[in-house]
Amino acid sequence: MEPYRIVVVDDSAFMRKLFTDIIESDPAFTVVAVGKNGREAVELHRRLKPDAITLDLEMPEMNGIEALKTIVAEAGCPVIMLSGISEEHTKETITALSLGAFDFIRKPSGPGEEIRKTADALMLRLRTAVTIRRRPMSGRLPESVPSRPSARAKPVVPKRPERQPAARKIDAPPRSRASQRTVPDLAGAGPEPVRPAPPAPAKPAAAEAASTFRHIVAIGTSTGGPRALHRLLSELPADLPAPILIVQHMPPKFTWSLAQRLNSHSALTVKEAEDGEPVQPGVAYIAPGGRHMELASGGRGFVIRLTDAPQRNGHRPSVDVLFESLVPFTELRRHAVVLTGMGSDGARGMRRLAESGAVTTIAEAEETCVVFGMPRSAIEEGGASLVLPLHEIPARLNAAVRD
Repeated sequence: MEPYRIVVVDDSAFMRKLFTDIIESDPAFTVVAVGKNGREAVELHRRLKPDAITLDLEMPEMNGIEALKTIVAEAGCPVIMLSGISEEHTKETITALSLGAFDFIRKPSGPGEEIRKTADALMLRLRTAVTIRRRPMSGRLPESVPSRPSARAKPVVPKRPERQPAARKIDAPPRSRASQRTVPDLAGAGPEPVRPAPPAPAKPAAAEAASTFRHIVAIGTSTGGPRALHRLLSELPADLPAPILIVQHMPPKFTWSLAQRLNSHSALTVKEAEDGEPVQPGVAYIAPGGRHMELASGGRGFVIRLTDAPQRNGHRPSVDVLFESLVPFTELRRHAVVLTGMGSDGARGMRRLAESGAVTTIAEAEETCVVFGMPRSAIEEGGASLVLPLHEIPARLNAAVRD
């Protein structure tokens, strides 16, 4: 088998050499060309049609964001962004992911162990990017789908059957490598201090003044998540009568930038969660990178609890930790969603939620996933009662929380 063909683009000669050496340490890969700016990235992509590109953000002549836009518009190969950790870099990285970059890694901040972690993170993402079934990167997701019933997954028989609707059984798909892997955090480098999140901008949400709610939504995602969350949250109304708790696998600082970007494109208030804050309907809370997020009972309702407990499934925050924290609260009508991502985080937690009587458990369908790993695992574990393409999930959730 011919090795996978990779293009490395960075304006630093040192970084070009470092990433070339890392990639070519695996005989399954070869670096067919290097570039030093975005213009060269576009030209090399068009001429060589590589299997994947690593792309720096800040470069002369044309930066990484502009190059990415062109590559995505041409339905190009997967692009892995190389990011720093400054505030500007984190914002640009989130923008790149929202535009269609496959994933990102942080550049090493020092020698030795930092480089090893970066190498491991890069090669994991490259192996996934070149082996998954390719999907178009350009264009909008469809507004409607052909006339057909939505796929249903084999449901868990809940302990409180009145909370779990019946579902038709489908055969679980064969397990893929993407769903089997325990995926380390995206950082590829050591931990960063957690940044306090500033107050989210005020929004005219009708639900803002409410202090009680009957429904709650929990969402877990990883690779491809920023773009999927943008699509999902932007289609939910400001008066959603339920809070949304979200775990997106990301390192510290990046989740703050993600929340800011999603907030600017959503009628809901979207913010990075803070320890001890009351949970309110019409607000989406994103777990801070490097910390687990749980739902807890507070003096006047429900609150966010953030912890530094050990990683679960290679992650902190972990989707399983979030989902499992909702299990005891059977007085709430709970709705769980697993979106695109590598690995299996969230599968066991979704099954436990289903067994405890969750109303809705949704896995994103393969046809709209960037990586059908986490959703596949949720289906195989038996926790997902519905398998829906991304563009059907917002309307389903909006209807479910108004029941």
